[in-house]
Amino acid sequence: MQKTTERIAGDAEGTIYEFPVFRFEGKDNAAPSAYLQAALHAGELPGVVAIDALMPMLTKAEAEGRIRGPITVVPWANPIGRAQYHFGEHQGRFNLSTRTNFNRSFPLLAAPDARLLPDVSLSGADHRLKNRLVQLSLGQDIVLDLHCDDEGLAYLYIHTSLWPQMADCAAAMGAEAVLLWSEDSTGTFEGASIMPYQNVPASIARFDRRVVTTVEYRGMLDVDGALAAGDAEGLYRLLVTRGVVLDPSVPTFEKFSGLVVPLENIDMMPSPRAGAILYDVKPGDRVKKGDRLATIVHAPGEAGGRTEVFAPQSGFILTRRSRRIIRAGEDLLKLAGDRRSNDARSGTLED
Repeated sequence: MQKTTERIAGDAEGTIYEFPVFRFEGKDNAAPSAYLQAALHAGELPGVVAIDALMPMLTKAEAEGRIRGPITVVPWANPIGRAQYHFGEHQGRFNLSTRTNFNRSFPLLAAPDARLLPDVSLSGADHRLKNRLVQLSLGQDIVLDLHCDDEGLAYLYIHTSLWPQMADCAAAMGAEAVLLWSEDSTGTFEGASIMPYQNVPASIARFDRRVVTTVEYRGMLDVDGALAAGDAEGLYRLLVTRGVVLDPSVPTFEKFSGLVVPLENIDMMPSPRAGAILYDVKPGDRVKKGDRLATIVHAPGEAGGRTEVFAPQSGFILTRRSRRIIRAGEDLLKLAGDRRSNDARSGTLED
């Protein structure tokens, strides 16, 4: 294993951001390559501890000569967000300088060619960081971007061009659900990793061996040793299943038994009032149309001070908000519906 340190120039003299990159060399030039990163949203830590648990497994495989394809690992992908605190609260989702989501505004290239990347020499540090992450991951057969939700199931975002070919990966990782998407107008890292392959020859796209996904490892508070070990085993199984690592002791996974839902079926359920949330459902619950999902206490102790929120269709609860205070219009939860939502979205669900 080799460790290098990436340095991103800040926006003021004397400011430099750093993050480590670990590389495992492969022994077989024909084997797939892999890139794993975590904490692009710098406060989302389940992927960080999963990589921490995975590294000894990869180190052992390397020592035994079982790493077939090269593997690049970036455990802390966002040093800018990692350093952001406001009144003692960590702020790792948005760049406080630009108010831009750190998982937006990645360059969507027309082909997998780093020469097409924009010139960011006079842009902000966040653009320089995003360009560098694309450079590190571009051309890799497997690209995994590890995130988490507020409170939720373990689920994957997968582009329709890679499904159902990626069913073995979803099964290997132990995902409980898959959300299929087809458009990216906001420049997510996942979009930057798969869109360059949409209009190139099949010999370059190689969708049969390509893996690109945003991994949502449950919720923000699911930073736990046992969960990390299980997630690391899932990552390792994926690498074995796809031939990056050789390990005959690991069974291959082919059939995915979880739920597969088009992104257009997701109802985000905005809150009609501001107040305190009393949930009637939790992630994984199956609901019918008309079931009460939550009650908003907006005028405590007063007649008519509660407003109920009901399911617009049947489906299951994918995620819910971790904080119990909410403003009017903010999203309460993600309901993965059995049919297309009346508020269907084909791109990103939320900023």
